[in-house]
Amino acid sequence: MGHKIAFQGEMGAFSHAAAHGFFPDDEPMPCVTFEETIGAVQKGEADYAVVPVENSLYGRITDIHHILPESGLHIIGEYYLPVRMNLLAVPGATLADIKSVQSLSVALGQCRKFIAEHKLRTVNAVDTAGSAREVAQKGDKSLAAIASRFAAEIYGLDVLAENIEDASHNTTRFLIMARDPKYATPNGTRVKTTFVFRVRNVPAALYKAMGGFATNGVNMTKLESYMVDGSFTATQFYADIEGHPEDRNVTFALEELGFFSDHFKILGVYPVAENAPDSE
Repeated sequence: MGHKIAFQGEMGAFSHAAAHGFFPDDEPMPCVTFEETIGAVQKGEADYAVVPVENSLYGRITDIHHILPESGLHIIGEYYLPVRMNLLAVPGATLADIKSVQSLSVALGQCRKFIAEHKLRTVNAVDTAGSAREVAQKGDKSLAAIASRFAAEIYGLDVLAENIEDASHNTTRFLIMARDPKYATPNGTRVKTTFVFRVRNVPAALYKAMGGFATNGVNMTKLESYMVDGSFTATQFYADIEGHPEDRNVTFALEELGFFSDHFKILGVYPVAENAPDSE
């Protein structure tokens, strides 16, 4: 095993699946919280962290946006994981045996139709992977878990039904974080730049700051605001754009942003994921 890859959750969690997808030959390092995941890289206990930032059904995963800019870590890549829910049970169990199903409440909510159709009793749990582990430990043929196929492999469970989620377009975007910046080279491949900024306290500052991206033809794929230090007056913006800071149009756009900002920091310049939803 080469590098250590930190992620939040138990072995078999969707974050573990994302970490394995991006780093298939490296050692996974499960962490209890997002803070612990980021901290493992800060302290040198792990080489990279794989953290979820947004989901196509639920929007942003809030905790992460507060951790990233202040973490001192850098984004070096992104990964999109299609979230596929599966009904997992102990070997030998059949769908007819299952009476109750346990999982994270969000996962149960995403599979309402299947659960109702099969008249299953639901049991709320802390996460999907932990539910798979508990089902394996209990050995009860009437109890199933909703989790990833990855979790089934890890805990030796059978997949009784696959892709049982109500919405097939459920996808989570993950960022790959490292201690040292590793900017993608502007060599013609598609690149994203992520940065944070605060606008100066002057009229129409945000409007003017954004104008440079429009006039220079830079596509901004994400712009979000959040409070800094619990203050209602200090707002920080988090943005993703397509392009490299060395691209002529991006350079001009960022210069214009600089005129109207009193804080600006690039968090990462990295290749667009091969499986990004908008990839050609």
